[in-house]
Order: sequence, then C-alpha cells, then structure tokens
Amino acid sequence: MNTESVVEFLGNVPLLQKLPSSSLRKIAQVVLLKRYGKGDYVVREDQTWDGCYFIFEGEAQVSGPAEEDNRSEFLLKQFDYFGLGISGNVHSADIVAMSQLTCLVLPRDYCPLLETNSIWQSDTTVDKCSLVERILQLDPLELNIFRGITLPDAPKFGKVFGGQFMGQALAAASKTVDFLKIVHSLHSYFLLVGDIDIPIIYQVHRIRDGNNFATRRVDAVQKGNIIFILLASFQKEQQGFDHQQSTIPTVPDPETLLSLEELRERRITDSHLPRSYRNKVATANFVPWPIEIRFCDPSNSTNQTKSPPRLNYWFRAKGKLSDDQALHRCVVAFASDLIFSGVGLNPHRRKGLRSASLSLDHAMWFHRPLRADDWLLFVIVSPTAHETRGFVTGEMFNRKGELVVSLTQEALLREARPPKPSVTSKL
Repeated sequence: MNTESVVEFLGNVPLLQKLPSSSLRKIAQVVLLKRYGKGDYVVREDQTWDGCYFIFEGEAQVSGPAEEDNRSEFLLKQFDYFGLGISGNVHSADIVAMSQLTCLVLPRDYCPLLETNSIWQSDTTVDKCSLVERILQLDPLELNIFRGITLPDAPKFGKVFGGQFMGQALAAASKTVDFLKIVHSLHSYFLLVGDIDIPIIYQVHRIRDGNNFATRRVDAVQKGNIIFILLASFQKEQQGFDHQQSTIPTVPDPETLLSLEELRERRITDSHLPRSYRNKVATANFVPWPIEIRFCDPSNSTNQTKSPPRLNYWFRAKGKLSDDQALHRCVVAFASDLIFSGVGLNPHRRKGLRSASLSLDHAMWFHRPLRADDWLLFVIVSPTAHETRGFVTGEMFNRKGELVVSLTQEALLREARPPKPSVTSKL
C-alpha cells in the first residue's frame, strides 16, 4: 500500500479531518498495516494499549453483553476507529473481526500527532502564526461543530467583518473533507449582523461525499440565530482542459506602489486635500489590516470624490503562511470582502454623502492554485447599481498573469438615514 493511498484514506476519517494536512502526512508515514481473519480478536479486554486503530477495510464488533451482541452501535466499519482516549493503559473491551479485516494502527508513541494547537500547522503554536492565520483559527468542539472568535486586532466595522464569516466558515467546511479535495467554488449569504463580542458557532452539514467532489453547507450561529450561510464545493485535483480568455491588465508592479500606511501618511500632509479631511484621517483610529494592499492608481480622491466604478489593487497576506492550499483559499476569501462592494459607490460619491453598505451575497470560483502570501492583482468592476443594491464582479490574477479566482458580490448600498432627533421633555 503506497503512502498516497494511505493519505487519502486518513483524509476521510472524520476524527483526523480537523488536523493540519502536514500532520496527516506524518501519520501516513508511521502507521502499521495489520490484517485479521473473520473471528480473529483484534484486541482483547485488558490488553495493553498499543495505539489507535483505524478500520481500512471490513467490519469489526465491540463485544458486549450477550443480549446486545447484534446492536448496530457495537459494529465498526470503514473510517471508524478505536483505542483513542483510553483511560489507563489497557483496552476496555474485546474487538472481534466480523469479516476479513484490515486496520491501520498508529503506534502509541506517535499518538501525540493526533493533538495539535492549530488546525493549519502542526509545528507552530497559534500565537506565532500570522494575524490572518490566527483570525482563521477555529476550535473544533465536536464532529462538524467549530467555534470562531473576533480577535481584538481583526478588521471590524462595528460588527463582524463579512470576510471573517467567509474565511472562518470555509475553514470549518475544509476541516470536514478529505484534504486532497480543495474548494473550487463557494456561495454565501449574509443574513444578520454579527456581534464582535461573542463567539460564532459554525455548524457544518455534510451534504455529499463523492470520489472526486464533496459538498458542504455551513451555518454560522450566534444567540441561537443563523446569521450567515455558506455553501461550498470541493474537488480532488484532476487533469483536464486548460484555457484562459481573460488577460491581466497593465499595471505598475506592487513594489513600486505605496502601502496603505504610506498612503495614509501622504494624505495627512497633502496640501491639495481639504484640511478637514486631513485632520479626520490624522485623528481616526488606524488599525492596520492583516492584508497588505497597494492601489494601482493612487490619487487625491477621497471617499467623497466621484470616480468610475472600477478599481485595481495588489494584495497579499502579511507574514508567511503555511503551505496548506486550503488555508490560502480561506485567506483569499477573507481578503476579498475588504473593499469589493464599495466600488459600486464610486459614481455616487459626493461631498457630505453618508452611505451605508452591507454585503448580501458573495460568490467565488477558484480556478488555479494560488498563494495568498504572494502578490495577487484584484481587478474590480461594478456593472450596475439599482434599487439600493450594488453589483460588483472581480478577477484575481497572480504575477504570471494567470486567472486564479473569479468573484461576484451584491451589497445593500444606500444613503445613511439621518438619526432621529432626540425628544426632550418640556417639563
């Protein structure tokens, strides 16, 4: 049995799907193959615990009282496991092969590989990861249930940032599929505003598991209410047709452009901008994003200057990410919502305009492998806005000009309603 077939099998064991892919590859290299005939004892009660067993093929039964021998919950099938979480040093029951049985056994000395501080990296603690990776870190609570939080230094705009919902929900979905299957499309709906002060529970529904594709639905829950829904499809890598009609536009290299921090400093001192605007920028609470952004056409425009409904910018995650492709796609999903829908407001900006923007739905298609910690060009166009809804489309290219992601989003765009005057008593 070759290592890749072992890796693929382990990726389908629900217990192991929450682990970093690097941990699964390490486990695949140290598991032992054991075969048993029908009726053979796999382990005996009070036998010294020697590791964790994963059923690769066949069926086994946990022995119990005679009247309960045929109860289905005592039957172990492919992808089931036993031996993990034993209290003490011995097995607590007999396990008997009910057919020709093949097991993969992780020796007890390697069982610490089943525990990890991060769902993305096996060798690095969470506190040493990049900020965006920490934002996308989830706590597995039970099978298919994860908990995410809003970190104090995460982007937020008085509510849970939409990209955080997308990135965390996609992370939860990714941790319930064989890691050889990678997300190729997602569709999400924003239902209610999220509270930044309480955890978010992500409930994953395993809609379908096929040989090459898997489908997941994720409900994000706060205070008992579903506030966000994500539907994602995953595919195993396969050879097929390849063409690309879209071309990367001619834009400056990111190294020649200003960062958001540098652009902010320039705006504070730019005498061509209104003093009131410069003072507002200088006094605003500036929290650096975990995503580095460099606009391809920086100008003296402000958020109250009318401009065409389009925007190009380079972006990448700050810091080095692990090599897990699932993580890189979660980071891109997170970053895609930072400025996307706001481009639909460009033709309507004017002095004194106060606007309100809320994401309604967001869809992404991942065409090719990518790295979110290397520069990606985000090309955004807003074809239309009507009846308080703005629509934007986007394409992401890597530095070689390959189209790696296509996106669409619809958002609620409207003028902010003036606050109602407070009523004071005349008494």
